[in-house]
Amino acid sequence: MQPDLTERILQYLNEHERVDTLDLVPVFNVDHQKIIGALKSIQASGELVKAEQTSRKTLELTEEGKEVSKHGSHEAIVYYFIPLQGIPQTELMKSSPNAKVGFSKAMSQGWILVDKSTNPPLIKRKVDKIDDTVKLHLENLSKGEPIPDKLINDYKKRKLVQEIVTKSFILTKGPEFALVLTKLETDLTVDMLASGLWKNLKFKAYNFDSLGVPPERGHLHPLLKVRTEFRQIFLEMGFSEMPTNNYIESSFWNFDALFQPQQHPARDAHDTFFISHPSKSFKFPHEYLERVKHVHSKGAYGSQGYGYDWKIEEAQKNLLRTHTTAVSARMLYKLANQPDGFKPVKYFSIDKVFRNETLDATHLAEFHQVEGVIADVGLTLGDLIGTLYEFFRKLGITQLEFKPAYNPYTEPSMEIFCYHPGLQKWIEVGNSGVFRPEMLLPMGLPSNVNVIAWGLSLERPTMIKYGINNIRDLIGPKVDLKMVEEGPICRLEK
Repeated sequence: MQPDLTERILQYLNEHERVDTLDLVPVFNVDHQKIIGALKSIQASGELVKAEQTSRKTLELTEEGKEVSKHGSHEAIVYYFIPLQGIPQTELMKSSPNAKVGFSKAMSQGWILVDKSTNPPLIKRKVDKIDDTVKLHLENLSKGEPIPDKLINDYKKRKLVQEIVTKSFILTKGPEFALVLTKLETDLTVDMLASGLWKNLKFKAYNFDSLGVPPERGHLHPLLKVRTEFRQIFLEMGFSEMPTNNYIESSFWNFDALFQPQQHPARDAHDTFFISHPSKSFKFPHEYLERVKHVHSKGAYGSQGYGYDWKIEEAQKNLLRTHTTAVSARMLYKLANQPDGFKPVKYFSIDKVFRNETLDATHLAEFHQVEGVIADVGLTLGDLIGTLYEFFRKLGITQLEFKPAYNPYTEPSMEIFCYHPGLQKWIEVGNSGVFRPEMLLPMGLPSNVNVIAWGLSLERPTMIKYGINNIRDLIGPKVDLKMVEEGPICRLEK
């Protein structure tokens, strides 16, 4: 009969004096976790062995990396998909799920070019032959062959390679070393005391300071804690919350109503998630739609517009809203057309928006936008700056700077920067501006009414507050639930 695993470990240690638990895996042909379990049993029986924790780092291919090593890199797949006569970029992007990344990498490698002499422009091969070094390197790595460190870092960023840290223990003999485990007694009985047997027995140590198991309970996610803090600040400043449960919007409310031209890059499928079913909306305020069409194509209210042929087909396209400013547009239109006339308002919203982003440490395709809107007679840029100083003061941020920026629906526009003492640098925290007359006057708002607004993300201040460097550690399947459980109450000024 084969000895127990604990006895086999003790026998091996007796013969070798010092051993790493990872090195025992091929010796005993068992999983490392089983060896660790046997070690815990040995440690529970006294000081038979000394265990010093150590770790090893190894590189492994991710699932995406395995696909690349098997079928080729994203850039190589894009290159080989291009026929000799060229192909439109829209068709090329359908070649694979990672065509966008492959196109970018192939361009930077100088493998392909954009021929703008044709209409539409064509993507063509720039070189006759390529070497798919990414595929070769990943194949070598899967075989255990080394590759340069600078390439490893690059492949880590591309999520093709991941570093695996395996913890193990270095075992040496302890002061009570023996080849057989002695069972520890857990109870002291009357018979042991009466017979004196207890003198020859070993007892398991009692821990009188141990705490009971805490009851299971729910915990608020850090995003919800920071959201509550933001919401409280808005309410203290007299704002009313806008209804934002309408995730699907038409392009009209998301773009056209905000005086964003129909040929704007943000309306491209590379930046926006369009809905296939239902693909279009048909219910619009007709008179308002005609005014929006007129100000876009021919201009009005002192503006020359954009001078293009505005199409209802573009405005009808349904999408996942790219900003909650679409909700602000609906609320301002409703405000302009209320029966009892215009009344000053303060609105805010905190809710999800969706953009076709490439996922990385600071970007998600689904995130939150925090928005504040004030409509009143005669508001100026000074009112916006003063309101922003008060809003951020309540957040615990007192050092602000503003940088001129461009937005299609605000003029003037300002990016908001704050000084972060922990990072010891200025960071961008939001955007702001005064809504353009081309956006407000078609709604029916009085000409002397101005609207100031600002917006920022919810995720960025949450990451700063909780010391999180990768947004995927805050949201998604890799979130550590222990972080959610042990996260402190949100105090933005701390």
